[in-house]
Amino acid sequence: MFYNLIMVFTTVSSPKRRHFRRNLFLKICLGVFLFLWALTLINTTNLGNWFMENTLVIIFLAGLIVSYKKFQFSNLSYLLITVYLCLHIYGAMHTYALNPFGFWLQDTFHLARNHYDRIVHFSFGFMLAYPMRDYFKNWFGWPNWVCWVLPCEITLSFGAMYELVEWAVADIFFPSMGGDYLGSQGDIWDAQKDMGLAFLGAILIMIIASALKKMLGK
Repeated sequence: MFYNLIMVFTTVSSPKRRHFRRNLFLKICLGVFLFLWALTLINTTNLGNWFMENTLVIIFLAGLIVSYKKFQFSNLSYLLITVYLCLHIYGAMHTYALNPFGFWLQDTFHLARNHYDRIVHFSFGFMLAYPMRDYFKNWFGWPNWVCWVLPCEITLSFGAMYELVEWAVADIFFPSMGGDYLGSQGDIWDAQKDMGLAFLGAILIMIIASALKKMLGK
């Protein structure tokens, strides 16, 4: 059983995939996400922020759907993507700065701020770097070292790009709602910390996946 659990981490090495109609695991992931997504919309405390935060989610999902006939990720990759998206939409439901779980962490551990946004930024690297490796390895067939290093570099680049998008939304396009969307909570180094955590998450998952790959001799 433990071996089968570990084996899921090596799926990136195999291009074999199940079609959606025969992939019960993927159907479950999609069903769970859509159910939670609907709940966040129904229970959101800030509808304008919900739509802003979910714009990129819609674009991302559309990309996965359109490209599905040409490329299917491994089940592990889809699981990681689902977990990340669920974390993100839960943050969007109340805004990141006012997230209830973040307040619980703040009160329990006597933290200076609501750190839910930090969790999601770290998860961006930790949850999405592996699917990037999956894509680079099985679609492009790039060398192993490129597939290990490039996801970390792209995570850092995407992190910087997202901070620029946040600035544009908060200062240029929607200044009336920008404060809620930005969620810096008075931290002047918020952008740098967010990028750093995402980069750290990507490096960490690459180290874990590489170690498991060596353990299994894959």
